[in-house]
Order: sequence, then structure tokens, then C-alpha cells
Amino acid sequence: MSLRISILFTALLAFLFVSCSPEHSKIVVAEYSNATITMEEFEKAYAKNVGSLEAAADDSFENYKNFADLYTNFKLKLEDAKTRGYQNDPMLNQELTDYKKKVGSSYILEKHLVEPNIKDWYEKRKTEIRASHLMIRVDSTGEAAASKYAQSLLDSIKNGARFEDMVLKYSQDQFSKPKEGDIFYFTAGQLPYEFEDACYKTEKGTVHPQVVKTRFGYHIIKVTDKKVRVPKIKASHILISYMNPAGEVDTASALLTMDSVLTELKANKDFSEVAMKYSDDTGTKDKGGDLGFFERRMMVQEFDETAFNLEVGQVSNVVKTNFGLHVIKVTEKEAYPSFEADRENLKNLLKRSRYPELYAELIDSYKKEYNYSINEIVIQQMIGYNDSTVIGGEMNGLNEIGNSAIFSFANHKETVNDFYSKLKSDTEYSGKKFSEDILKKGINKFSEQALLEEKALSLDKTDAQFADLMKDYQNGIFIFKLQEDEVWNKVSIDSVKLYDYYQKNMTKYTWQDRVGYTEIYAKKDSVIQHYYSLLKAGEDFDTLAAKTERTQLKDKNGRYDLQVVGSSEFSKIVNNLNQIGDYTEPIPNPGGFSILRLDIKDPARIKTFEEAKPEVSGGFQEFESKRLENEYIESLKKKYMPIINYDELRKAFKQNVN
Repeated sequence: MSLRISILFTALLAFLFVSCSPEHSKIVVAEYSNATITMEEFEKAYAKNVGSLEAAADDSFENYKNFADLYTNFKLKLEDAKTRGYQNDPMLNQELTDYKKKVGSSYILEKHLVEPNIKDWYEKRKTEIRASHLMIRVDSTGEAAASKYAQSLLDSIKNGARFEDMVLKYSQDQFSKPKEGDIFYFTAGQLPYEFEDACYKTEKGTVHPQVVKTRFGYHIIKVTDKKVRVPKIKASHILISYMNPAGEVDTASALLTMDSVLTELKANKDFSEVAMKYSDDTGTKDKGGDLGFFERRMMVQEFDETAFNLEVGQVSNVVKTNFGLHVIKVTEKEAYPSFEADRENLKNLLKRSRYPELYAELIDSYKKEYNYSINEIVIQQMIGYNDSTVIGGEMNGLNEIGNSAIFSFANHKETVNDFYSKLKSDTEYSGKKFSEDILKKGINKFSEQALLEEKALSLDKTDAQFADLMKDYQNGIFIFKLQEDEVWNKVSIDSVKLYDYYQKNMTKYTWQDRVGYTEIYAKKDSVIQHYYSLLKAGEDFDTLAAKTERTQLKDKNGRYDLQVVGSSEFSKIVNNLNQIGDYTEPIPNPGGFSILRLDIKDPARIKTFEEAKPEVSGGFQEFESKRLENEYIESLKKKYMPIINYDELRKAFKQNVN
């Protein structure tokens, strides 16, 4: 499959659409048989091939001509595939179907689930909202009672009761209740989706008209502010702690110190210098109080609210928090990112929060669309036949219920045989005992994938982008098949042809200067010096080399195969020896010491046929493939008589494009 994909004429996922005037789009760039290549098709294919419309528009006329030749050849091949009836070939169609199911499943999740939701979040996250709420938790009286109670409170507010008074009296969120329900600023992706969605639909200063349910309970929501979001700010601060050096709370001393800070700042002293002099925040003091970039809700509320209301370069008044007294200076504000720059962050946010819910909703919609059903009777039969049995071995009862459907939808029927084959091969279930819970988890897992694949089979009828993707892949399959039939399967290799090719091209196959050598290696200097003295006394070199302490050369008794001179430090040293059999003095190297002996010098030369045979074979196959490819293209040209209107290409990408 990977080879087929690699020879596709264009990148399958590069979808670029060119919009041009009807007259321009209908210009005929090339014609063959009873078909034409219009300017619209040429521009779309060219832009896809070079990666972007901008790059295509900036390209040269010569490149347009070269591409027109290649693209016309490509279209001739597809015409030939059609003439041969490839579109009716069962094996090729099955491959396309398998690919459609595999790629389509991922495509649906990415393009129909993730993409629209992150685009929605991207737009929402341009705005930040401040809201307050009155929350009623679900208690022992149940969901219905909690919902009814919350609705009665909302009705009272609609009838004139003051929202904030109702919060102080009835809200069960003890954190926000003392603040009249205020939960401060947030943006999409930070709170439960149902809560956020209601807030984005509610005008500033108004109460959402319905009770909102989340996993925490039932909420009555009032939006108190909406404004353009600043994603991050960079700020510095000076902290004066309430604690004195003795570890005691000393508010008076903190106020006196802050007065000194303010006096120096009013005298235009550098903020960072004042921070280094006075600040009690040991983490930022040495950096002039620099906190780096931070988002909303990362700091305590009092600090956050002040900092995000400052302009760049502005210094705040004194801010009191639980940590002490602060003076804040905003030094930078981050601009809202582009969608592409924020894409991965948005995807991660989605997958951490809403993805499971959205996925479940998508699968449920397909279950309804395809009349999905589970056979509860068969599930109980499987459990009955296999009470206390472990999943993974032979399943009892297959003769009786193996062909029964355990779940079904549309034209799909999952038999017990098929289901159990998947179940026992899945490490999530293998080794566990048969139970209703395990079986239903397996059914959900396998049926969800099957439903996605079922949807993928018809997706090209409703999704133009996916249809283009499948068409490209089908074209790739056809081209691969043609290459097999007309080129690769016709390459004939025998010794006579290879030798003839070698004779004509032998100068391409050469050896550089090479040396072969043997090494005596020891980890200690004292040992190598001992070996060297033994050599001088007449000891056999090979006997000592066989004692090498270099593990990877133990079996070869220290012998190195021929190496190109210069490919290693040893090869350069050995090449400087004059005679075969000469050896070096002990040489220090990483981890030990070596004595090297020159065994052979092989000067640069043309390789023999046997030495060059692997390269010759590759070169010959490439040569033959090109020759056969050219012959095939020429035969197509004679058959379909293409005409390329090169002069028309001067008009390519000259129209306004969207």
C-alpha cells in the first residue's frame, strides 16, 4: 500500500480550489481522444502539486509547460485505464473500498466532528465573559425535583425578584454565593460546555431564559460582562508581604514599605530595580519582578482583575491579596492567534473536555440512521454457554449460535463468530471472564468502528472534499496497476543483459583507495605496551590480535575488512604505512589503545562485474523501467493523439482568485 501511495500523482490531502471567470476556466489547455483539460482543471492540479495557490501563481511559464506535459501523460494513462476497464476490476474496487472505510473513519472524526467544533471555539474564544450563577445541586430527592426547584427560582426572577438576592438566599455553590454568584471571567473551553454555551447565547446584563444542567447541578445564569479577550499578558510585580522577617503578621510595616516603593516609582525609578530592592517574591525578585506570560484565572482574582485592565507600560495602584500588597506593571499583551496557529491547542482542549460527548452523539446519530440494534438474547446465550469461561480460548456454543447476529445495522450483520474473533484478539478483553458488561463494551467498541466505516462508504456522495480524496486514490491505484502491467512486470533481467549494461557503464562503478588491516586492542596502556614489546621480540601479530578486548571484533581476531581511505581515523593511519605487514606503535583511542598492521592496499580502480553486480542490477532496472515507460507513453500518444496548447498556459493564474 505504501508504494502505491508514494506514486500518487499529487498529495491526496492538498485540497485547493481555484475560482475564476467562466471564460478563463474553460480555456482548453490540452485535448486528447474525446476529452479536454481545461484551464480550471490545470490550475487546480498545478496548485495542488506545488502546495499552494500563491506558489503556483508565482511560478514560471517553463514550469507550467513541463507540468502540462506530465499532467497530460497522467491523463492519458487514466484514459487507458478506463479503456482497459479497471473501474470494473473487483480487486481494484475492493482495495478502494477498504481504503475508503479506513481513511473515511478518520476523516469523519477529523472533518465532521473535530474541525467544526474547534472552529466554533476559535470564534467564541475571541470573547471573554463574566457571569454569575445560582446553582441547585441534585440531592436525594432526585433530578426531577432539583430541576423543578431551579425552574421555580428562575420563574421568580423572571417575575421581578432580584437575581443577586436570590443567589444569596438559595444558591448551593458556597464558593460563589458570598460574591452574589460571581464566577469571574472565562472563555470557551474552561467551564462545562452547557454552561459556556448558554453564556455565549445570553446578552450582557441579562439572565439566561432557561435553567441549564451540567454535571454539577442546575444553574440559573446571569451574564454580567462580555468583552474582547486578551489571550495572555506579560507583567511584573512588586510584592510586599504581610509577614515580617520574624514570621509575624505586620500589616503596618508592609504599608510603610509599600509607601517607599510608591515614592520611588513616582520618582520615575526603574520598576525592575525597585522590584529587586523591595519585593518579597523570591521567585521573581532577581528578574525585576517579571512573572512572564499568563492567562486569565491563573492568578488570584484581585491580581488578575487589575492586571488585565492595565495597558502596556501602565503601573497599577496597590492591590491587596492573601499574599500581601502588590504593585503591577503590564509589559506586553499577546495578540489573538490565527486559527492555524491555535489549531493544536484547540484540538487538545476539545479532546480533554467535549470530545467523548460529541463522539457519542455522532455515533448515536448513525445508529438511528442505520437502524442499529443489539441482540440481547444472543448476549445472554453467549454468557450461558461460557459461564466462568475466560475470553481467549475456544468459545463454547459456537456450533449453536456462531452464525447468529449479535448486532446489526443497514446491511451489516455481525455474527457471534466474527465478534468473538475480534474480542479474543483484543488485549482489552482477552483473559477476562465472559460477562454482560465485558460483552457490551466489546459490542460498543466494534460496532462504533463499523458504523463509521458504513458512513464512510457513502461519504463521497455528500462531501466534495472526500470525493476528491477518493478520486485521487482511485487514480493512484489505476496508475500503479498500469505501471505493473506495462513497466515493472516487463523488466527482464538475465546475466547477459546485466553484463552488457556493465560493459557500457563500468566507469560508474569504482572503488576508491582502500586498506585492510588488523588491530591488537587492549584497554590498559600497560597491557598494550607489553604486547608491543612482545612484537618487537618476534611474537606473532595474529596471535596477539586474537586476544583483542574489542568485543565486536573477537570473532574476526581483530581483522577489519577493506575500508575506503579517510572513512575512519584508523584507515588514514594505516594507509601511511609503507609495506604490507608493517605495524604502528601503540595508539591511544577512546576507551583503550591499539596497534594496527597493514594487511592490504587496494588502489582506486573500476569494480569487477561481480563486485558491481548489485549496483549494476539496480541501474539496469532503472534504465529498463525508464525505457519501457517512454515506450508506453509514446504508444499512448499514438493512440489518443494529445495536443497541448502551450501558448494558453501564459494565461494561467492571471485571473483574480479567491
